[in-house]
Amino acid sequence: MAQAARNTAATPSITQRIDALDWKNAEQSLSQSGYAITAPILSPAECDSVTALFNDASRFRSHIVMERYRFGIGDYKYFANPLPELIAELRSSAYPHLAEVANHWAEAFGENVPRYPRDHAAFLKICHKAGQPKPTPLMLHYETGGYNCLHQDLYGEVSFPLQMVFLLGQQGRDWEGGEFILVEQQPRAQSKPQVVLADQGQAIIFATRYRPVKGSRGYYRVNLRHGVSHVHRGTRYTLGIIFHDAK
Repeated sequence: MAQAARNTAATPSITQRIDALDWKNAEQSLSQSGYAITAPILSPAECDSVTALFNDASRFRSHIVMERYRFGIGDYKYFANPLPELIAELRSSAYPHLAEVANHWAEAFGENVPRYPRDHAAFLKICHKAGQPKPTPLMLHYETGGYNCLHQDLYGEVSFPLQMVFLLGQQGRDWEGGEFILVEQQPRAQSKPQVVLADQGQAIIFATRYRPVKGSRGYYRVNLRHGVSHVHRGTRYTLGIIFHDAK
């Protein structure tokens, strides 16, 4: 028991793991490509513990079956308040780092800065004042044949320009196919798809709607949508961390 206690004490907290990420490199990748892949954040055991929540209806406020709305094939559930501790900590500890990126992007777009407060609770107050009080972290589930159409996660007037998705299993072991797809549409150009690969416990950080691209007359907005390709075999679970709340 003493050894177990020492091992537990030596394990960095979620906040410590988030703070230790290479955020400078992440911002460069986000600005250049619209996405970044983190080092592993969640352990396999933590991934399993989050996956196990999917069948606990008391944890969720809403269950969406994609086929009903022609969103794809699969389902997802939005967590209810209070959020599970691990998920709440992921959201609150990643936000300050991403708010810095978001403010740099807002400055590039010529918007008032600092637009996004450094504290996530302060940003949620802005959402709630705009009539967006519902939490948006969610779990997504796909079986063989499942997929998710290209979309953007916007739920009202207030939105945050970056979000995260955590792989709770391992592609090639738990499922085949099911790649994360990011499609960029630059003005007067063909759409550019990107396949983004990550491992279990890693997060893909990506632009919710726009990213700034520098042109000859300054920065302009490039539109991005994301989705998931067909799952050829197995079961795919992911955790989505969206920083703005919903109506």
